[in-house]
Amino acid sequence: MEDSDLSFDPGLEHVLAGETRLSTIDGEAGELVIGGFPLEELAPNATYEEALYLLWNDRLPTEEELSTFRSDLAAHRDLSDGALAAIREAAERRDDAMDAERIGAACASLARPAEEDTDGEVTTHERDAMVAVAQLPTAVAAYWRVANGEEPVAPRDDLTHAANYLWMLTGEEPTDEQVRGLETYLCSVIDHGFNASTYTARVVASTESDVLSAVTGAVGALKGPLHGGAPGPVLDMLEEIADHGDPQTWLTDRLDAGERLMGFGHRVYRVRDPRAAVLSEAAEEFYAGEESAFFDLARDVESAAVSVLDERKPGRSLETNVEFYTAVLLRGVGVPRELFSATFGVSRVGGWTAHCLEQYADNRIVRPRSRYVGETGRTWTPVGER
Repeated sequence: MEDSDLSFDPGLEHVLAGETRLSTIDGEAGELVIGGFPLEELAPNATYEEALYLLWNDRLPTEEELSTFRSDLAAHRDLSDGALAAIREAAERRDDAMDAERIGAACASLARPAEEDTDGEVTTHERDAMVAVAQLPTAVAAYWRVANGEEPVAPRDDLTHAANYLWMLTGEEPTDEQVRGLETYLCSVIDHGFNASTYTARVVASTESDVLSAVTGAVGALKGPLHGGAPGPVLDMLEEIADHGDPQTWLTDRLDAGERLMGFGHRVYRVRDPRAAVLSEAAEEFYAGEESAFFDLARDVESAAVSVLDERKPGRSLETNVEFYTAVLLRGVGVPRELFSATFGVSRVGGWTAHCLEQYADNRIVRPRSRYVGETGRTWTPVGER
């Protein structure tokens, strides 16, 4: 086929690039299905380990399988000395948390077991997937501790994945409410179709490179502000509005100044992001009581922003996206705003690895065509005659 016969679709928005059993999105209806479960069924009920097992195995684990799976995952949490040294240097330089997460992904190979120490029933790719998921939280938490003048907290194998992450961040055992709030978040964002970072992972895997290389590339894609960078600014916005006291005026002033409102609009969804709905419910439960005023503020801001955006930009369908209530929920759980994007990676690595394993199972290297639009017919001129 000639290049002239191919259609050009910037951003590949209308290109069907593959098949997957992992998740599906209906942007018009505002629906997300993960592993066959509607998001609102999975996220409030599952632990992260259950959601991960579902993606890797296409079914939920039995009680015995879950216990074994949780233990196997916990066994890979410790960073190598080399990884910890590199993360410590990044923290002392005050590099971004996403840089530390990328370092953690790239250095995870230093801690993976040798081939001869791997269970014969576990493939190399499955082993690397387990290492990647287990080590990213440790890398992010170690970075945060060092960046704040404290020593890293060693992971514990008696805590769940979510609880251990909070433990490593603070050195304090989290409450059941904190753990459930974080579990809901991690399960809500574990996978989301062929987004930029996930497709990056699949492209790397399609070359038959290893899972850890694919995850490293995915972290690099996630670092870009167009993909994973808005939950922190959402929290900044909410706090500014709280100080200002009038959401409607604050929002209108920002739009008049040509600024964007963080936490609204999505490339795929034309209605409210279903993840926003699930995280909103989780946040409402978490904030019930003394801190309910902050959740009430967030809900008022959401209502005012959707109304103002509909008036200013009719037909654009700029509804609430996942980042809005990510900021609200993670603030309550106790995750620092500087780690919001990195915590997204702590969850999404489950999806990345699942997509890698799916790619390996029926692989064809990803090799799209391009259309040349440069000059032709040039002749060489020696350097002295230019």
